[in-house]
Amino acid sequence: MKQIKNVLFLLSDDQGSWAMGCSGNTDLKTPNLDRLADSGVRFENFYCASPVCSPARASLLTGKIPSEHGVHDWLAKGQCDSSALSDDLKAMFAKPDSEVDYDYLWPKTQLDGDEGIEYLKNHKTFPEILHENGWQCALSGKWHAGAANRPQCGFEDGWYTCAMGGQDYYNAVMLEDGKMTMKHGEYVTDLITDRAIDFLNGFDKDRPFCLCVHYSAPHSPWAAECHPKKYIDMYDGLPFDSVPEDPPHPWVAGVDQSFAEWKKKPHRGVRFIHANYAPIRETWHEYRQESLRGYFAAVTAMDDSIGRLLGELDRLGLTESTLVVFTSDNGSNMGHHGIFGKGNGTYPPNMYATSVKVPGIFSCPGTVVSGTVRRENASHYDVFETVLDLCGVHFEKTPDMPGRSFAGLLTEMIPETENGDAVVFDEYGATRMICDGSIKLVRRFPAGPDELYDLDRDPGEYRNEIDNPDYAEQIAALDEKLVRWYQKYVNPEFDGTKEDVRGKGQLTSHSFIQ
Repeated sequence: MKQIKNVLFLLSDDQGSWAMGCSGNTDLKTPNLDRLADSGVRFENFYCASPVCSPARASLLTGKIPSEHGVHDWLAKGQCDSSALSDDLKAMFAKPDSEVDYDYLWPKTQLDGDEGIEYLKNHKTFPEILHENGWQCALSGKWHAGAANRPQCGFEDGWYTCAMGGQDYYNAVMLEDGKMTMKHGEYVTDLITDRAIDFLNGFDKDRPFCLCVHYSAPHSPWAAECHPKKYIDMYDGLPFDSVPEDPPHPWVAGVDQSFAEWKKKPHRGVRFIHANYAPIRETWHEYRQESLRGYFAAVTAMDDSIGRLLGELDRLGLTESTLVVFTSDNGSNMGHHGIFGKGNGTYPPNMYATSVKVPGIFSCPGTVVSGTVRRENASHYDVFETVLDLCGVHFEKTPDMPGRSFAGLLTEMIPETENGDAVVFDEYGATRMICDGSIKLVRRFPAGPDELYDLDRDPGEYRNEIDNPDYAEQIAALDEKLVRWYQKYVNPEFDGTKEDVRGKGQLTSHSFIQ
């Protein structure tokens, strides 16, 4: 197998596998992702390790599950040392909330008085192993795995990060000259791309590189003024027939409150259309239309930026020596099942395909086969081993890493009929999922509610068969596999079933917002 020289690792934020033109969405304009898929392999059944950002990102980088590395929810604290904040941020945070400028309210809740925690300090990442083997490794964009103000995990050759997870697109807090600074009026998708291109124009040509470009798109907010007008206008008035208009899910908090109560919410301002602020039933359709317009605009703006990066590879003559990977940290329901959000769009957390299935595109002309769609199950915890395999870099796999390399599927060294269909697992706190072929079981410990879906008969996951006696034998077999797998890979210190994770944010290793 030909070895890859360079890696361009593209990661979006809250993008379901459904949210690309190449995956069949005729409403959404993603010409650059479509061309990337045409030049390589696209997986139809590609799963994240957890349907929320921080644990998913930690698993993607380390090849380990949340119940091993200990990141179980999105990080609300431990993101940045407050000493690294710019003077204007410190001055604004020192004011009472009633006097804080609107743009600073969101960052203040997460960054004021914070102290960064390096959650992955004791876990090897695939960029770290590449760096140890002579590769130049750089990150541009969202980190959200702790201590964003200081380089870590092998990213020694470039570290341009966002201070938080979700941010305002035109007022993002970014690391500039060692200080976290609010970038007023600059679109964060473009900023991330500009810094990535700077790296491509300045790296040492005598050494290989791994450039990770982590976009915050298409994470909320989705209001029109959060994105360039030209992208909003592309989707103005669209009925969004590609997305089901389901009624509100019964587990969506706040959907039955009064309109007057909803308007009083502190972040009801149009700029902060956000999954955590659910609309009431009488405003559901309006909320859907406005949110989808912003979500689609964010995807297309990111797609244009990806086009710039791919064009830069072409200009530099690097296309045939560079593995380009595109995926997302987790999926997102944008009205699917009556939810706006991912796994924590409901409580208890959900494991719908729209939350756990993500894009999976791999391209390197001459090495990765072109124009191929693979239908096998694959997971983010397989990516670590696959990337290193393709790069020809040896590492000592530890027993707490469940993944396997699917490099053979990308190069056709392993025909589809010989690979078999991998069983995939997901977890979010006390909620765990197993998908074996077309049967999917969701268990919520200790007492449910639980779900079973037959994806052949019910691909949209609308009929819960957990109490159907016809599936009793399959449920028993899946339960056995689920228990055995987690017994093998769980670190008892970080067992998610023993953590009180409610989807509202993680504060420290064993502390969560209630």
